[in-house]
Amino acid sequence: MTRFYLLDDDVSVTGILKIIIEGKKLGEVCGMSESPEEAMDDLAYSRPDIVIVDLLMPEMDGITFVKRARQSFRDTEFIMLSQVSSKDMIAKAYEAGVRYFIQKPVNAIEVTKVIENVVDEQRMKRTMDQMKHLFAGAGEPDGSEGADSKEAASGELAARQGARDRARRILQELGMIGAVGYDDIIRVVERYANHEEEMAGLTVKKICEAFSDSPKSMEQRIRRTAASGLTTIASMGADDFTNPVFTDYSGSLFDFEQVRKEMDYIQGKSDQRGNVKIKKFLTALVSMCSH
Repeated sequence: MTRFYLLDDDVSVTGILKIIIEGKKLGEVCGMSESPEEAMDDLAYSRPDIVIVDLLMPEMDGITFVKRARQSFRDTEFIMLSQVSSKDMIAKAYEAGVRYFIQKPVNAIEVTKVIENVVDEQRMKRTMDQMKHLFAGAGEPDGSEGADSKEAASGELAARQGARDRARRILQELGMIGAVGYDDIIRVVERYANHEEEMAGLTVKKICEAFSDSPKSMEQRIRRTAASGLTTIASMGADDFTNPVFTDYSGSLFDFEQVRKEMDYIQGKSDQRGNVKIKKFLTALVSMCSH
């Protein structure tokens, strides 16, 4: 069972997280604290798999805490709680080793999806470590066909994991975590990242047929999820045209004219909404998530 440690100077937040984690049977909470210094001591004996830590705390900020904790607890994953959308702050968190964020105020759907993603990633990492251990003990000479094939398999696994990680970050920025087609989109990215040429000549229907016995239903799920991302990006642009998420994705994942139509709809200037071009969305996302 996955073990969690919760760190936030607001006890109501850690209380809500504990209820979600244990109520959804995501794991067990092995410790909670309002103090980063106290939490640092606790980690030594509680040995959690995942630490959920607040970004902004008066005693020590979350980024500093993660940097210090990672020196001693390299196998522990960290999820950052944040109300901050500053790209510089998020970049600093990534540099410290944080790859997942939960936005405040917390909600059960996002918490569940983010935690499931991190647990999946930890499971994948353990599998890769086991493979490397087996390969190292195989005793095959360098340059052998067997060694080459094993190295290629390990590299492919790492590439898929990296692509999945990048896709999750992007979809999280677009508010798509927990959406009905989220998992479908991740599967498409895993399959075609670094193999974009295989996807180029396929229709959306053909892409979905490779994953589902009901390709039309899968396409509809992806369309609804991408449409929710269009609404998110248009709302960002309506509030602040210089928003970094808006500038990064409004013309790449989406057709900018359609984003503009959605912005006009949100602002009450038009009764027509923007549309999502699914093939463009998937192709651009796969490209962004490839090496």
